[in-house]
Amino acid sequence: MTEDRSLLATLDRLFAGPRASPLTVAGFLEGLETRSYPFIVAALALPNCVPTGIPLLSTVTGIPMVLIVMQAFLGRTSPWLPYSIGRYAMSRGRMQDFLRRMHPRLERIEAAIHPRWSWWVTGTRRRLLHLACAVDIVILALPIPFDNLFAAWAILFFCLALLEDDGLMAMLGWLLTAATFAWTVFLLIVGPIVVIGLVRSLF
Repeated sequence: MTEDRSLLATLDRLFAGPRASPLTVAGFLEGLETRSYPFIVAALALPNCVPTGIPLLSTVTGIPMVLIVMQAFLGRTSPWLPYSIGRYAMSRGRMQDFLRRMHPRLERIEAAIHPRWSWWVTGTRRRLLHLACAVDIVILALPIPFDNLFAAWAILFFCLALLEDDGLMAMLGWLLTAATFAWTVFLLIVGPIVVIGLVRSLF
């Protein structure tokens, strides 16, 4: 019988065990294996998917993403975290209760995001996806005003594609990546012109 590889089933297995036993952050990420990379990157990209107005939020979240992606390219099964973060633990009982409450929502999410159109997430296409996602992350981390929304959504879609082997999410990621590149080029060309125009109008 084939093991259920869905993210929800994986979380069920990770949180299983005596309720009083602890589950550390490092143990959780090791249990996710290679899925730990898109999981962390998606969590860091998510705050940038809505206009918050928080200064340098994309840079503050983007730099850790760059460091995490570098570890993925170096071939680590799961990302290394500072000991002070990796040792943080919660009881499995609390995690089981949380997952039980979230189960209906996660099931609806998995009904929409699931393995399909594998051509987009296998072989050379998967490696190109990794590279495009890394470029999106670098763009997100750069302190360019008004340049984080397209990149954040592209990263999120790519992460969902990698988490669930979903080719549709990969396609959306590629579309948002194209929008990211076009918008960034536009800002880099138009931005200096606007700044120069403002300076000349002031002096």
